[in-house]
Amino acid sequence: MLLLPPGVVVLMLMQQDIYTLNLVADSLDAGYTLNLELDVCNCSSYGDSSVVNRGVDDVTSVGGSILSSNCNEESGTSHSISSAAQKTYIPLNVPDVSKPTINQCFQSLDQGFIFYKEYGRLGGFDVRKGTEKRDESGIVSIKHYTCSKEGCNDFRSTLDSNLSKVKRRRTASIRCCCKAKIVLKLNKDREYFVFKFDEVHNHPLVDESGRQFLRSSRQMTISSRNFVFDAAKVNIGCSKAYGLMKEMVGGYSNVGATVRDFRNFNRDLKCYIGEGDGQMLIEKFKVLQEGSSSFYYAYELDETGHLTKLFWADAICRRNFEVYGDAVSFDATFDTNKYNMIFAPFTGVDKHEKCVTFAACLLAKEDVTHYKWVFDQFSTCMKRHPIVIITDQCPAMKIAVSSSLSSENGFVATKHRLCMWHIMHKFPIKLGNRLCKETDFMEKMKKYIWSNHLDIAEFEQGWQAVMKEFNLENNKWLSDMYAIRSSWIPAFFRDEPMLGLMRTTSRSESENLFFAQFHKQADSLCEFWLRFQSAMQRQRNETERLDEESKSSFPNTLSTWFIEDEAADLFTRTVFYKVQEEILAACLDMQIKRMSEEVEGITNFEIKDVKVKEKIFKVSVSKEHAVCSCKKFVMCGIVCRHSFCGMKHIGVTRFPKSLILNRWSKIADCGSSCDMISADYFKMEKVSLKLMNIWFDFRQVLNKAGVQMEVLEFVHQTVKDLSTKVGGSLDGASFSKKDHMAALIGEQPQGELTVLVPNISKNKGNYFKSGRLISEREKTITKANKRIRRCKECLATTHDSRTCPKKKKLQK
Repeated sequence: MLLLPPGVVVLMLMQQDIYTLNLVADSLDAGYTLNLELDVCNCSSYGDSSVVNRGVDDVTSVGGSILSSNCNEESGTSHSISSAAQKTYIPLNVPDVSKPTINQCFQSLDQGFIFYKEYGRLGGFDVRKGTEKRDESGIVSIKHYTCSKEGCNDFRSTLDSNLSKVKRRRTASIRCCCKAKIVLKLNKDREYFVFKFDEVHNHPLVDESGRQFLRSSRQMTISSRNFVFDAAKVNIGCSKAYGLMKEMVGGYSNVGATVRDFRNFNRDLKCYIGEGDGQMLIEKFKVLQEGSSSFYYAYELDETGHLTKLFWADAICRRNFEVYGDAVSFDATFDTNKYNMIFAPFTGVDKHEKCVTFAACLLAKEDVTHYKWVFDQFSTCMKRHPIVIITDQCPAMKIAVSSSLSSENGFVATKHRLCMWHIMHKFPIKLGNRLCKETDFMEKMKKYIWSNHLDIAEFEQGWQAVMKEFNLENNKWLSDMYAIRSSWIPAFFRDEPMLGLMRTTSRSESENLFFAQFHKQADSLCEFWLRFQSAMQRQRNETERLDEESKSSFPNTLSTWFIEDEAADLFTRTVFYKVQEEILAACLDMQIKRMSEEVEGITNFEIKDVKVKEKIFKVSVSKEHAVCSCKKFVMCGIVCRHSFCGMKHIGVTRFPKSLILNRWSKIADCGSSCDMISADYFKMEKVSLKLMNIWFDFRQVLNKAGVQMEVLEFVHQTVKDLSTKVGGSLDGASFSKKDHMAALIGEQPQGELTVLVPNISKNKGNYFKSGRLISEREKTITKANKRIRRCKECLATTHDSRTCPKKKKLQK
């Protein structure tokens, strides 16, 4: 045996049937085993494919002609070279406990496959399932597990005349007829043992740096799937989720998957939902209602069984409506699901003056029938009507509100108010920019339209004066707006409680923008529901944060009046600052013009507000109550500065209980029907809290461990031991992907579907795919912003330089 030094390769030269050996230094990795087998009788050149494709077993060896050296432990492979330069590779750096041995037994085929796959991962190659043989009873008796590069592909030339015009995808094959494999056979004890084990490969094995890209290393574990799923709830895509996970685990090589694996799981999740989307969501609602009787939902199908209407409200939504449901804003938004169903939440104002969601719905159409159904379900769910509902000028909504929210069903009729912003936004469109922007017309109109201090007579007098000044008495659009003035002018809402809480649908616009941060247009209904729940959790968490701030801190007072200290103790932080502003204005900006004698405990004042010109406010004040002509307390539930001025003047030191509105107090929720929320709901909340505490404690342990490898190894081993004790599996082999998706999104419906997925809707807000309806104004704006193309020869806009008549004339 001849030992070759490192860095030496053998070259074979043939001259008249005589082989000579030359030793030439090359860049071959040091330490590889070189087995040279010379076949004198059947030799061929390097270009002979018949020899190259032959396996190691087919090469005829010549006794004694073997060159070898010690194996390189760092490379992890060994290979041999035949006369046709064929190399073989054997995994080296694999622990003996992870290497298959003949007659080794496994309880099941899956157990054997997992063992061989782990061996391949450590050795640097991928594994796939091969052929199998079954006995008479149908049980697998022999099973082959092979290297992923076993077999070969029959490539057809792209120059084929029949396929030359066909665009082909560029692909590569990993198959190279590798013979490495393991064969499991069933024994008498119904166990599988290693019947045959071939460890020799005919291709290079993956080194340490490339091991992360093996399929066996790119396994989407349960934790990885959960991370992708949870990230999608807050509208974080697969690519960003992959980057976040890389930062959490310390590097891309530790993620255990690629970004494509993340995307494939998201794709598989959508495929899992498939045509059972509507049925799965309804089944989920049924489970929620079984867990909490306060969860309300309703849906309706068309004649073909497709979902067209869906309404829902959970226990907290219903409780919030009980406390804050005096004023409701309703507006539709689009592009929240792949069926183009409109999403319309019912929005109100809570005690912190933040948006709060009372209920929500998905509708296939924006017509009277659909809106009427929604308002009917809202009334049935809440068991009363809101005092006022504000919408835009949608004709279908107007008819539906007057029909469903009337007094015919035994509830108090709802006052319908139109959004002032939508109407004011149309003034330049309907009347022209010259009138609205180049004159003081809009300033004079806003003086009478937006003011909360004018009564009906004062508004009508001011409107008529402006119309006469600008000769607009015969303008049709203004006449139409004046005819429906009772639906949008604040002067007509001064006498009804809380009608001044919202004047526009800006609350709904803000809510729609908030939900847009979570939803995507490609979402299925199940995904939409998960994102909706995530959005509601954020909204409610913000409310809890504000509650805690209001309870745990005391704001600074700016006056020596004791009533301000009491207000700070009664109201939430946001509302107190508004009350404080009124108290300071009562002390600084008020002028008492007249004060009457006290009659039956009531004193009348005439007060001048220096910030409101040409207006005298009449106030009647007692020790227990106050009434002002500005009617701010009636409209918004906050005591006005004029009333505070009168109370201060007669020496009131305690906040009158009749002027404390429960909806603005810190304990507003305490007066609601808490029994609406079932014990099951609180149980789910406790489970969620426990999971959060476990995760927090685990992160604290990791923070204490820092970068100390010994401590981190101890933590890792402790987690593995704990996982074994609770019966879990670190690789999730016993928990299939389908089972996991069922746990995440819900079980697939069994049998015939009773609720079919919605048809693709075509509403005015999502017509972009099939030609959205565009107004003339939008066309004009688009045309104005478009770059004007001019002829380079004469600068005309009717032609270009190729067809320029001036150029053609000069050429002649």
